[in-house]
Amino acid sequence: MEANKRTKKAVSLESIVFLAVMGGITWYLASTFGMIKMINTAMNTAYSLLMETVLYIMAITTVTGGIAGLLTEFGVISLANKLLNPLMKPIYGLPGASAIGVMSTYLSDNPAILTLAEDSSYKRYFKKFQLPALTNLGTAFGMGLIVTVFVSAIPDPLGRTFVPAAIIGNLGAICGSIVSVRIMLRFTGKAYGVSAMPDLSAQDDTGMDFENIRVIRSGSIFDRMLSAALDGGQEGVKVGLSIIPGVLIICTFVLMLTNGPGEAGVYTGGAYEGVGLLPKIGDKLSFLLTPLFGFRDAAAVAVPITALGAAGAAIGLIPGMVSAGQVSYNEIAVLTAMCMCWSGYLSTHAAMMSALGYQEMTGKAIFSHTIGGLFAGISAHWLYVLYAALFH
Repeated sequence: MEANKRTKKAVSLESIVFLAVMGGITWYLASTFGMIKMINTAMNTAYSLLMETVLYIMAITTVTGGIAGLLTEFGVISLANKLLNPLMKPIYGLPGASAIGVMSTYLSDNPAILTLAEDSSYKRYFKKFQLPALTNLGTAFGMGLIVTVFVSAIPDPLGRTFVPAAIIGNLGAICGSIVSVRIMLRFTGKAYGVSAMPDLSAQDDTGMDFENIRVIRSGSIFDRMLSAALDGGQEGVKVGLSIIPGVLIICTFVLMLTNGPGEAGVYTGGAYEGVGLLPKIGDKLSFLLTPLFGFRDAAAVAVPITALGAAGAAIGLIPGMVSAGQVSYNEIAVLTAMCMCWSGYLSTHAAMMSALGYQEMTGKAIFSHTIGGLFAGISAHWLYVLYAALFH
């Protein structure tokens, strides 16, 4: 048996606990919906999300993937990296090379930073205590371009654009990333010291100077342009496919806990019906949510809760809330910041920390990023308040 394979007794206490929890949730939903209508609503909601939301998100990830491929191929990302380099040390406490991780995850998803971190020629820029913080840094910018483009393209009932709110959300995510990384560095500095260097493997060292050299495709400029766009689009399709389970499973469950009954006030088994539990919880927490995030409708709390598991699923909730008048410009800024900063960290942090070889710091990474995501939302809210005061 593999050394790192985890095992448990075939039947343990968690089997009973899991069965009790699932049974309780099913009973709660079925007692409100009715069993058959509950199942019909779950299936109809999942199908509607697949057809109306997932395919739309996949189209966006494909296009943005192609754009990202072109930006990488022709050195625009390298240029941005050069511009960001002088900022990384004073702001994040990380070497300039970490800016490459920011750009790679912003254009794709959280684990993109692992490709860099696994290369010894990249790791040599870091002290040992700095490497675990790459998980927090990469996650804070994961799916950033996709989230930004998606929320910017949501139709506004008032005819205005959500682009300024999306940009403010990006600024909020940057604020959250700084808090997350700085807290994480305090933990890792105490654990490993601030002078120790990481263990470098000669066989994994490609010898490439990541800050000054980039790999390009062969062929003419037109060939490179076509290949970069198509390869990037293909990666976008993979991202679009990878979010399907999160959107269909997590989003369906959250919607059933968020929405109310059908139009006539009765349950019909149709898509997007629910028991209205999360808004009730949100109402109880409104004394916190309103001053911190400026939410005018407690239903908005469903989005950051969903973002804990999957950013793709979380942004899939937003268009319906916009149409229903539950969220507007301030909320778009806050939700953009939190979706981007958290971007499913509860489902990726453990695997990313394991891949980096710092499993023992997983709890510290999750704690740091929880604080960072909350700060991202708070920052976006108050940045929007400032923006509204200056320009409206």
